[in-house]
Amino acid sequence: MGVAARIAQRPRRVAVCARLGRAFARRARQIAGAMPVPVTAAAASNRIEVVAAVIFNERGEFLLAQRPAGKVYAGYWEFPGGKIEAGEAAACALARELREELGIEVITAYPWLTRDFDYSHAAVRLRFFRVLKWSGELRAREQQQFLWQSVRAITVAPLLPANGPILRALELPPSYGITCAGVLGREVFMPRLERSLANGLKLIQLREKQLTDAARRELAAEIVALAHRAGARVMINGAPDLVAQVNADGVHLSASQLMAARHRPDCAWCGASCHDATELAHARALGIDFVVLGPVSATPSHAGAKLLGWRQFARLIRDFPLPVYALGGMRAEHMEQAWSCGAHGVAMVRGAWGL
Repeated sequence: MGVAARIAQRPRRVAVCARLGRAFARRARQIAGAMPVPVTAAAASNRIEVVAAVIFNERGEFLLAQRPAGKVYAGYWEFPGGKIEAGEAAACALARELREELGIEVITAYPWLTRDFDYSHAAVRLRFFRVLKWSGELRAREQQQFLWQSVRAITVAPLLPANGPILRALELPPSYGITCAGVLGREVFMPRLERSLANGLKLIQLREKQLTDAARRELAAEIVALAHRAGARVMINGAPDLVAQVNADGVHLSASQLMAARHRPDCAWCGASCHDATELAHARALGIDFVVLGPVSATPSHAGAKLLGWRQFARLIRDFPLPVYALGGMRAEHMEQAWSCGAHGVAMVRGAWGL
């Protein structure tokens, strides 16, 4: 939430960990089946455990802070946060650091990406949270500067090197729509596509494996044109050559294509479908931009498939460095549940088109 909206609100005198824990830890127990795990001295191969916050305001901007004089990388810009103390849960460290550093109280925060980075002075493990709701007035308690930024218009420099992948991940929207024109029929699907684009859908995967190559190419060109006019991106499922032919934004690999790949396809964006830890690890090794993981719940398109369920989904992506979309029976109302498990968002077939 923005600074102006917070000035008139008095911070409540509530213990920081308890304040965040009632919302966040309860979701973790219900969905992931466990509380956030406290950090121990032996964790993460002796990497320094750090929590970092992507704090959003009502305009969708996020906060960057400048490291104060006297610290390593003084003058560099970063996401606010700090070191997790021994025995401290990451969610509690998040709340404590933001209170100490910025004078705000976390109300709603979700675990997101975990990334390792080796600086010259230290090897760190960065545990990122997305902070969607907070209270209090922003104050520079460490005499640091802070500014609201947009991912497509970064105005500050230099940035800490570890933040590059995070800024790229922030370009991805929370909803990923997967086309089903071959099932519905083109004359039924296209108006639904236009309606979803008008309602804010910004990422689409053209699947349509049942179509002939010519029909798929024609449909892809039409969808790309509509999407680009609406400021949305289009991924082509399984066909890197078609990406350039229709001016799409990237390729989405099937799980079998992913496992057969030895390097990342040469596209601006690359996604991949995953079903287990082995496929997730290979996507990570290739430097894939994002993955879809499922099926979480039952879906008509994959009747009889083995389901992950939310608990296994959360376990598979714990400490994962790439954005993950939950797939399988997803609709917009599952978004918060997916976020609570550490997902970037949800991937939908029927749910994306109002079916």
